[in-house]
Amino acid sequence: MNTKPLTTSKIVLWALVGMLVPLTVVRFTRGLGAVTNLSDAQPWGIWIAFDVMGGVALAAGGFLLAATVYIFGREKYRPFVRPAVLTAFLGYAAVVVGLLYDLGLPWNIWHPMIWPQLHSVLFEVAMCVMLYLTVLALEFAPTALEHPLFDRPLFRAIHKTLKKSVIVLVILGIVLSTLHQSSLGSLFLITPYRLHPLWYSPIIWALFLVSAMGLGLMVVVAESLFSAWLFGHKLRLDLLAGLAKAAATVLLLYAALRLGDLARRGQLHLAFDGSWQASVFLFEICLSALIPAMLLLLRPVRTSAAGLGLCSAMTILGMVGYRFDVCIVAFARRLPYFPSWIEIAVSLGVLAAAMLVFIFFVENLKVYAEDHHAIPGPAPAANGQDVYNPAATRSLLFPRFALLRRYSLAIIFGVALALAMLPRSALYGQQEQRTPVSAPRTLSGWMLPLASHAGHRMGIAWPNTPLPANAKATKLMVIAGNRSADQHSADQRSADQRNGWSVLFPHDFHVEKLGSDSCGMCHHQNMPFDTNSSCFECHRDMYGVTDIFNHALHVDKLNGNDGCVRCHQDAGQPKNRDTALACTNCHQAMAVAGSFVQPPKSGTRGFAPSYMDAMHGLCVSCHEKKLALGQVDQGPGFAQCANCHRDTDATDFYKRAPYAAE
Repeated sequence: MNTKPLTTSKIVLWALVGMLVPLTVVRFTRGLGAVTNLSDAQPWGIWIAFDVMGGVALAAGGFLLAATVYIFGREKYRPFVRPAVLTAFLGYAAVVVGLLYDLGLPWNIWHPMIWPQLHSVLFEVAMCVMLYLTVLALEFAPTALEHPLFDRPLFRAIHKTLKKSVIVLVILGIVLSTLHQSSLGSLFLITPYRLHPLWYSPIIWALFLVSAMGLGLMVVVAESLFSAWLFGHKLRLDLLAGLAKAAATVLLLYAALRLGDLARRGQLHLAFDGSWQASVFLFEICLSALIPAMLLLLRPVRTSAAGLGLCSAMTILGMVGYRFDVCIVAFARRLPYFPSWIEIAVSLGVLAAAMLVFIFFVENLKVYAEDHHAIPGPAPAANGQDVYNPAATRSLLFPRFALLRRYSLAIIFGVALALAMLPRSALYGQQEQRTPVSAPRTLSGWMLPLASHAGHRMGIAWPNTPLPANAKATKLMVIAGNRSADQHSADQRSADQRNGWSVLFPHDFHVEKLGSDSCGMCHHQNMPFDTNSSCFECHRDMYGVTDIFNHALHVDKLNGNDGCVRCHQDAGQPKNRDTALACTNCHQAMAVAGSFVQPPKSGTRGFAPSYMDAMHGLCVSCHEKKLALGQVDQGPGFAQCANCHRDTDATDFYKRAPYAAE
């Protein structure tokens, strides 16, 4: 056997597993946000589409081959049963591992067994996957127990029991696999308005099941071709041709069901409307079913290794693409999503680990009828002495140890590559994102008392646009500290309008109501040598706390290090902010008497809360106090968000449309 493909494959697979190691550590220590492009609004991505949806479908060959041999009695296909069951077992194990990466609280993965949600499709999928994984482990256990290591009376008894129970296990496997293969499609029955009509179907559960059956058969074909190339096993093209012919029939059934359902619902014309969704749909169904099925109906194609390899590759890519399209591409999302390279690397790493376990079992167990896994040593000479091999001068280690060294280097390379590519947020945690705040703009506007209830409407006075009847001209502040409206497109501004991000603030109206000497109620703290300092001068970040203490300026003004004792008066204490005098000890004029916001009793330490927190804390708290004291004739909505973040104001501000009705 030529070991070069096997050795090269192992080196590549170990390198991918090496990349998986640091990514796993980062995922489970830093959380999903540090390694993925997922969010609360975008909770699933490639790990669901590929690792779960695709992984379950790829493992469908196990129950199909077991049913073919043990239920339908097609004994000639028995050589494919053990490899198919092993592939299915490792495929489902990879699905579970992939779910551990995807779940926010992976240690709770066992909860469905204890707290069942009997009306949930996900509960049915979870239980079927766990039970079928157990069944697959029991189905494959006799192969493992045949190893000389388990040549003990107890293990021989277990082996005998499992062999007698094989029919029961096969039936359980068929039932469980068909249940959850279809249930994965049933998940999308609740998304008729999120999933594009070319992919949504009331029989999507049947499409998932039938497509998995066709895919499972072609995965068995691909696995046989791969093993023959990798291990030198005999390629049974006559038997593979039979599996390929059956797969062609199933693939044509899948295509007929899908196209027929679209025609029955009057949606088939969407496949030819020239949209990008139509192009994706036609490419997917041709690649996954129509082209490989037509080719496999041709005897010269299905009886050649090249033809089988081409058709199996098209089917696998197309059917996995079908799952991707349903989960991601054709699914309407609130935000655009593209997987991070870490998400892709984790999926490849899990797949590589499963392939390495597959290779290990093939090399050490009787998965195939023939054993071609021994690594050959130097060929002996006729006189019994080893033939000189110049390549042996590369290492003094035994061949197996030399290979281990290569694999170890591949792992180290993968770890180093992953660490070098990791973003800073993954290595050092999420970095604080600063959002500088701008001063509010003051524009000409108007106010109009509401006739239906207490309160006013407000709007911007646009040039050449008459004010509404009985409206009073006034100055209005447009408060949007992060200038979101200026940075957004017209469509985004429409969303801003619905959310009421910007606030129209009638400053002069507040002065009129509260009195001309009321400035200090809101302007509660002034910068040194200033009066009525604006909010943005201290609250300089939209969402984060701001340090407004300029230490270097104080050192310069207080004669360098000689001035340290002015603030740090206790020589026995460390010189830090907590042991220094409060700012108001020196700058008494900073704190404004009678202000609504009172400084802490320990004194100001130079930190200002975020602009958003400051505005909400001041405005909402003041409104709540006024309501509690009965000082305003407004309703309870006076202290709620919509009192300031008003859609009608935003409509006038963004659209410059005729003024909205009350």
